[in-house]
Amino acid sequence: MKLKQRLVVLCVVLLLLGLAKIFLLDGGEGSASSRRDLRAFRKMEAGLVLSRGARLTHTLQSPWEIASQWVGPREVYPEETPELAAVLTALSSARIERADVGYKGTQLKALLVLDGGQKVVFKPKRYNRDYVVEGEPYAGYDRHNAEVAAFHLDRILGFRRAPLAVGRYINLRTEIKPVATEQLLSTFLMQGNNTCFYGKCYYCRESEPACAEGEIMEGSITLWLPDVWPLQKHRHPWGRTYREGKLARWEYDESYCEAVKKMPPYDAGPRLLDVIDTAIFDYLIGNADRHHYESFQDDGGASMLILLDNAKSFGNAAVDERSILAPVYQCCMVRVSTWNRLNLLKGGTLSSAVRQSLAFDPIHPVLAESHLAALDRRLSGVIATVKQCIESQGSDNTLIEDRMNLPHP
Repeated sequence: MKLKQRLVVLCVVLLLLGLAKIFLLDGGEGSASSRRDLRAFRKMEAGLVLSRGARLTHTLQSPWEIASQWVGPREVYPEETPELAAVLTALSSARIERADVGYKGTQLKALLVLDGGQKVVFKPKRYNRDYVVEGEPYAGYDRHNAEVAAFHLDRILGFRRAPLAVGRYINLRTEIKPVATEQLLSTFLMQGNNTCFYGKCYYCRESEPACAEGEIMEGSITLWLPDVWPLQKHRHPWGRTYREGKLARWEYDESYCEAVKKMPPYDAGPRLLDVIDTAIFDYLIGNADRHHYESFQDDGGASMLILLDNAKSFGNAAVDERSILAPVYQCCMVRVSTWNRLNLLKGGTLSSAVRQSLAFDPIHPVLAESHLAALDRRLSGVIATVKQCIESQGSDNTLIEDRMNLPHP
């Protein structure tokens, strides 16, 4: 073969290899990991639509026992959960045995105990769906519907690190007052014909109660994680100072990630990649308020970063707070599985999946259309950010193969 022909053949081979690599990086099916991720994606799609009013019929276990058995070091619920619709239905309808003020925090909530002794957190409605929260990216009251939407997004992304959440309508007169503690009852008041309460929390004020429409209050119910899995709280390495004029180090030091990589638990194990997954999750939902996070206690850095307290999300669909992505563009690392899933959700697939998943919920529509459109737009921003990292750092340094799934004890 002549030299010229050999050069042509070599160029064609190199071109094909380059195209194959691009295809893989964009979520193609060219590798074993990509094929595995595609199968997981198809399973997610198949289980996306949940049946309203589902009930457990094939087991003697309670919904709470089933959900408790799902929890492991690296997931709150497994990839396949045929009982999920029944557990969520139970959360949205089970009798309330006891009601108390919420656990310590900055935002109004109530702690409820459902029939069978299951603890849940109730967050009341404060805004209509189309209300725009202006100001700082962490401004405003908690958004109850954001907890519900965030849980379903967690399912769609394949993270499975967010506690189960569902919308619920509660009659304050018949369901709460008869079983409420004196501490909670003392915060009830009337505004016109509407029953309201203001609870106990850092920002709770009698002048700013949450009010039902008459006696019926819309809110979200979040399932309490099992007591056998105690939580440990950590300061988020990319947390904000919440002080005007004072920047956190990550906001001015572009090499900040290199310092984080030297600190436990980010110097080994999956925690740093969990932080990066969480940054992507938070950017999609518009949550700039994750100043702390939780993992399971005494885990040595091996358990997941649990996606708790997602209610400061979906506040302003027109704002894409890029600083939330700082762990991504400063570390230039992302899991291969996360990257593949993001690429599979391109082209409007993400908003369509979220819309389908949320159609099940009792407080449907959970999100305004503007927020669904924002998910697709922000996803494009995430993908563009990772591609910039690939261009500058190389795919081998940017895309990390980490599929740590620790066995249940």
